[in-house]
Amino acid sequence: MAALILLSIVRPVLAQKSVSLKSPDGNIRFALTLTKEKPMYQVSYKGKPLINNSGLGLMFKDSGNFVRDLKMLKPLYKTGNEQYDLVVGKARHVISHYQEVSIPLIENAAAKRMINIVVRVFNDGLAFRYEFPQQKNWAAYTLTDENSEFNVAGNPQLRILSFKNYTSSHEGEYEKMPLNQLKENVLVDMPALFEFSDKTYMAITEASLRDYAGMYLGKHGDGLISKLSPLPGQKEIKVKAIIPHHTPWRVMMISDRVGALIESNILTNLNEPPKLKDYSWLKPGKTSFHWWNGDVTPDTSFTPGANFETNKYYIDFCARNHIEYHSVIGYGGFSWYPTNWAGYGTPGTYSDVTKSIASLDMQQICDYAKSKGVNIHVWVNWHALYPQLETAFTQFEKWGIKGMMVDFLDRDDQLMVKIQEEILQRAEAHHLFIQFHGAYKPTGMSRTYPNEFTREGSYNYENNKWRTMGLTPEHDLDLAFTRLLAGPTDYHLGGFRAVPPSEFKTHFIRPLMLGTRCHMLGMYVVMESYLHMVADYPQAYEGQPGFDFLQHVPTVWDETKVLNAETGGYLTIARRHGDDWYVGTINNSVGRTLKINLAFLPAGTYNAELYQDAADVATQPNHLTKTVKSVDNNEVLEIPIAAGGGQVMRLVKE
Repeated sequence: MAALILLSIVRPVLAQKSVSLKSPDGNIRFALTLTKEKPMYQVSYKGKPLINNSGLGLMFKDSGNFVRDLKMLKPLYKTGNEQYDLVVGKARHVISHYQEVSIPLIENAAAKRMINIVVRVFNDGLAFRYEFPQQKNWAAYTLTDENSEFNVAGNPQLRILSFKNYTSSHEGEYEKMPLNQLKENVLVDMPALFEFSDKTYMAITEASLRDYAGMYLGKHGDGLISKLSPLPGQKEIKVKAIIPHHTPWRVMMISDRVGALIESNILTNLNEPPKLKDYSWLKPGKTSFHWWNGDVTPDTSFTPGANFETNKYYIDFCARNHIEYHSVIGYGGFSWYPTNWAGYGTPGTYSDVTKSIASLDMQQICDYAKSKGVNIHVWVNWHALYPQLETAFTQFEKWGIKGMMVDFLDRDDQLMVKIQEEILQRAEAHHLFIQFHGAYKPTGMSRTYPNEFTREGSYNYENNKWRTMGLTPEHDLDLAFTRLLAGPTDYHLGGFRAVPPSEFKTHFIRPLMLGTRCHMLGMYVVMESYLHMVADYPQAYEGQPGFDFLQHVPTVWDETKVLNAETGGYLTIARRHGDDWYVGTINNSVGRTLKINLAFLPAGTYNAELYQDAADVATQPNHLTKTVKSVDNNEVLEIPIAAGGGQVMRLVKE
């Protein structure tokens, strides 16, 4: 699965107070200076400062803070060259090349506690974390604050999602503003994108969030500082841990090409490899999700509901159209398992996810789906699942269920982070995948647990069911340049009823969409997720223009290249699956013509299926044109993209 070569070089240091480290290509430079007050670091890119002097320090309850009057011991330098394969991801084979330094800091005070600041610098960013090595006089800690400062240079443009408190489904509309206009007392969710005046881009996020509190950014003077989600029931304590221990990586993705941030695998680079050797049981794919469309069924002889016949209708649709999964949810707000809860999300006093309700035989559904070549996964509220975790997963495996959406988590404190990892661990042991909803952003853990297929943590098309105005193409782009940087994003894709903005109405059943049909098709390539939804109802798709593209488009990739990218404007991504390439574009509300250079293709001739906005999409946004032609890597296609539009192409080697 992975091969790792580390070359260690210990440089002789006497009373050293400063350390510097460069990326392998020399463009990114990290420097740390130990002052009497605190360790201070800087980051520059191609000689230009991105992070000015910023302090590092940790605050502990009852054991004193670790920030001032420290001594630096000999730093340990390493060069890392790692190659590994991802089971699920935006790329199959990844090369991770970096420079690393571990900086031991020890107190001058009597306690003599030691913490290492470990820094890794890649060509596409850098990361640091605090490591607590095993030591005689320090066995555990209770953290009240991690004061990692990010004094961003200048006044870059921000693209952020912010909240007032730590209890959140991590959903909202993005704000754009200069850094100096950021409000006090808001929590900035991550990833946060910083666009500098010279078109250098930096995104701040975290990697390998395990046994620790989720991190946000808060205003701190003219800069930013880390804010950790507190443990439940109080506000002071953020983390309790046994030593040895370490924090997650604090990551800065950096490039003068914003598309490089989307292509980057820095987050999976910073996670551990998986423990299992055989993941042949894990099957990414697309799935039905009838809750989004309003549980629609056709005029039929059976009574729609949480029953076999309704699920059979969707299973048959999946079987006809090469859709790998059908999702068993319930019906009309009532779950498939017995419970006295008022709807899907409000906890009651009783539930049992090891049983199905009387009107629905889960074994019958799983057996029928298997006979049709379709897999079953289920929706479940985490409050109902977690108390029965092992017995539930044992029963799911017995029924033949392949995975589940775990919903309404809405926290990222240390306890919830540990709960989510426990769910992944136990699910993996039972050959089950997990799709987290109402959850925090990914942190590259799909490398360690490939059964983590996707996460929501996005304000997505479900909101078209109740908003007075639907989500705009601009919102899709905001997500692509922020939340998508963290990894797989579940987005309720597949609405096939686009209307002009003037005709949008709130529909809980058969929701309407803004943006063209080609924009929606483009989202299947632009958005990374290993379990994309095909969330509309069967009659909305079959016989419709563009549905044939959804029948073919994969959900995992061997290679990813960003061809065109302008924050807030447009985005074109090419992704390879085997020998075939898929190209998708999404556009904002300004029409334009984009050049798509096919130089990324290997030598040879490709059969290209091109789907483009039709000439009348301003009034008929579901219209598109499809053309088929032979192309090679010498061609540059000029494609008109409508306002709110997009395009896709499927390139199959001849």
